Formats: sequence, C-alpha cells, structure tokens
Amino acid sequence: MKRVEKPWGYELWWAVTDQYVGKVIHVNQGQSLSLQYHKVKHESMYVVAGQAELVINGEVKRMGPGDATEIPPLTQHRLTALTDVEVVEVSTPELDDVVRLEDRYGREGTSAP
Repeated sequence: MKRVEKPWGYELWWAVTDQYVGKVIHVNQGQSLSLQYHKVKHESMYVVAGQAELVINGEVKRMGPGDATEIPPLTQHRLTALTDVEVVEVSTPELDDVVRLEDRYGREGTSAP
C-alpha cells in the first residue's frame, strides 16, 4: 500500500490498475479537498468513519458511516471533514484528471489531460 501525504490529510492507495484505482482517503477535521471536477474520471465514495460534508454541483450533502455517492465526470465537488473522516474511493484510473476551481492550500489549475 502506498501512502500519499496531502495538505488536508493523506491517501492510502491499495489498488492502482489499468481499470480502476482504490484509495482510503483520510481528511483531518476542518480540512477540505479542492473544489474540483474531472473531465473523464468517475469516482465512487463510501464513508467508513467520521462525518463529512460533500458539496456536489452546489448542493450540500452530509455524510457519515455507510453513506455512499457517485461522482460522474464534469461534476463539481468538494469534501470537507466535520470530524476526522475516512472515505473509501474507487475510481476509473485517470489519476491526473483533476481540474481545481478553488483550493485553500494554494494548489492551482489543472492536471487534466
């Protein structure tokens, strides 16, 4: 398993294949991922522990253990941890397909193909 440090917490990559990517995403309380979208990447998220707020295309959804959602391409989204939160994410394999619209950590722009 590969651990990737992020300014908001960390990711544990448990599968990286040519068909899908599997991660456990840990977001520290009060921290947020970028407001972002993907051009082709499709994500599924399942909350394992903690409480989070997920903004999807401007609508706010509170999520806790057992809650799941799908994020199709071109969907603007941002996850904010209300408590420390662990999310299992399974996505299509386009790891660099991220278009950041807002980011509190100074990361800008796009890494999308």
